[in-house]
This record gives sequence, C-alpha cells and structure tokens, in this order.
Amino acid sequence: MELTWSRLGFGAAPIAGLYTAVDPDTAAATVDAAWDAGVRYFDTAPHYGLGVSERRLGAALAGRDRDAYVVSTKAGRLLVPGHGDGSDDEASFAVPATHRRVWDLSRDGIRRSLDDSLTRLGLDRVDILYLHDPEERLDEALATALPALAELRDDGAVRAIGAGSKDAAALARLVRSGGLDVVMVAGRYTLLEQPALDDLFPACAAAGTDVVAAGVFNSGLLAAPQPDPGSTYEYGAVPPEVLDRARALAAVCAEHDAVLPQAALQFRCGTRWCGPRSSACAARTRSPGTPPG
Repeated sequence: MELTWSRLGFGAAPIAGLYTAVDPDTAAATVDAAWDAGVRYFDTAPHYGLGVSERRLGAALAGRDRDAYVVSTKAGRLLVPGHGDGSDDEASFAVPATHRRVWDLSRDGIRRSLDDSLTRLGLDRVDILYLHDPEERLDEALATALPALAELRDDGAVRAIGAGSKDAAALARLVRSGGLDVVMVAGRYTLLEQPALDDLFPACAAAGTDVVAAGVFNSGLLAAPQPDPGSTYEYGAVPPEVLDRARALAAVCAEHDAVLPQAALQFRCGTRWCGPRSSACAARTRSPGTPPG
C-alpha cells in the first residue's frame, strides 16, 4: 500500500456526538485543530452518528488540497430511512434517529455503501475502505465482502482495502485469507492491553499487511489523567478490575512526571512485533518487520 499519511490520525466518531452531543461549529473547529497540528489522516464511517460523522468531516475538509490528506471510511452497514423518532442513544451517539443501520455484506451492498459515503463526504474518492466490525459475520465477509472490496481496489475506486474491528482474532483470520492492505485494530493494542500481539500482529507480518492502532484510549478510559468509575470502556461502563488496572497505570505515570493520556498516545511496547512508529488514535504503525515508510 503506497499512501503518504501522518503518524497520527483523526478518528471522527466523536464529532458525530459519541457519548454526548457536539455542535457543528465545535466539530469543524476540532478538525481544523487536528489539521493545524499536522494530522493528515482522517477516519470515519457511516455507523458514526448515522452519517453525521461523514457529513461533518467532509464539510470540514472541503476546500483543502485533496492530494494532501488521506481519508478512510467503512462498509458493511447501510443506512436506510427510519422513523425519525428519538435519538441514536442505543449506539452511544447523541444524534436524531433519522436512519437505521442494516447489515449488507453483499457486492451490491458494499458498492452502495461506498457511493453513499462519497455523497455524504462530498468527495470523489476515499483512499481506504474498511470492512466494519465483521467479527459476527466472518463467513459472509470472506465469501462476498472481501472480494467486493478487492474489486473496488482493482477498479481504482479506492486505493487500499482493509477491515476494522475490536476483535483481534477475527482480524487475524481475515488477514490470513489474503488481499488486505491494512487492518484497523480498535482497543486491542493499547497501554492497558495488547492481545493483538498474540496472533494479529504475527499474521500481519507474514502477509505484509499494515496496521492502524485505533482506540488507544480504550473508549475513553485512558483519556483522563485519573480514571474514575464514570469512565467508559468498550463503549460502556468500566468493570472494577479494569478500572483498577487503569488507575495503577496512572500512578506509574505520575511517578515519572507523565500523565496517562500522554502515555497512552505514545505507547509502543518493546516486543519484536512492534513497528518503528508509536501507536496512536487512528495512528499508522508499519507492519512488524517492514521498514518505515
């Protein structure tokens, strides 16, 4: 995969009201701040706020040199009109429930998802298209979705294809099937826990698949200097034993004049599977054993 992108990336779920409402001006200012800080990789998905993330990200990037940044989005869930009543609280997004999510891993569904995403983003292309959260549908993903993604890449509709999930074992199976340029592993390679080291990273090393380490704050738990019972983990309440581990990490950070979110953002463990770049929220980490890009 030959893409030039920044060491750190911007995960655009929060600007769609993840956990709490975010107004459009704040969302745009957040993207602007990331750009000013040098971020040139932006990741989104239809799932994030029922399309709100894609629309807001596209609006914030409008007018910038399209060749100066990389955008990824995801496929696997189509958005279809809903009743419009209530909010999307069930999926942790504080947005009106104008649509509902429908799984569709067929060839036509993957293509329609990309077309719909391009419309919401206001772009003529995305650089990376991930299959989103396929862990409960792996057989279907292997049979129909991955060939559809490969076809889009072969046709030049996208530059790279991959899969994104918090299930490292599922991602490893998809990597071993062949053909993926990159995987986005969410919350499974962080300061708190590193199960991606067991199976996924060796599989990526063997296949030459790049890795994007996302969710390095474990859904929010590591985003505060002092984790508390109200913190979120796995997009829900934090279990007491996990909270205890996070607090122990915060104490170690304090002993070394550091704060937990900084350590979480900079984390990279010292095993042989680690690439030469630090992990970060939607940050690119070269596949183990490959030279830095």
